[in-house]
Amino acid sequence: MASTLALRRLALNASRASRTSRTFHSSSRAFIKVGDKIPNLDVLVESSPGNKVNLGEAITGKALIIGVPAAFSPSCSNSHIPGFINHKKLKSAGDIFVVAVNDPFVTKAWGESLDPAGSSGIRFLGDPTAKFTEALDLAFDGTAIFGGPRSKRYVLEIEDGKVKAVHVEPDNTGLNVSTAEKVLG
Repeated sequence: MASTLALRRLALNASRASRTSRTFHSSSRAFIKVGDKIPNLDVLVESSPGNKVNLGEAITGKALIIGVPAAFSPSCSNSHIPGFINHKKLKSAGDIFVVAVNDPFVTKAWGESLDPAGSSGIRFLGDPTAKFTEALDLAFDGTAIFGGPRSKRYVLEIEDGKVKAVHVEPDNTGLNVSTAEKVLG
């Protein structure tokens, strides 16, 4: 009996010691916010794996970065991106980038299906490892629906490499605060 009690104390003390060595944060990480710079990462790809795009370097003036949960998903394909493609103020918004946690072949095919002539000037980028999306702290666990991490639906308004405005859907995938009408007016 005494040896059992001693083992329990030893196990309890070891458990307490391991807990005190862990760090605890009472607040979650913050999304990218107004005034932040765009991450300087060579992880986005356009049309093929070898065509890397670094938005931290590519954006020099006005731009929009539109994040979507998945290429070819109903809301993304039927409403969200077509809303930007067809908006009368699109050209005055600067460079437009659509980022999806997909491979570059999928985003290329998706872009060609939405804008066959490429007349909108929108560039469709894949974030196959979700590294860019994670750097913005705009990833969510989409395993149940999409098979892995995905991007929240968002639009970042950029000026001179810094975030001017942030429009993130509160439920990750809805379509309300990030519509073309709300962003472009």
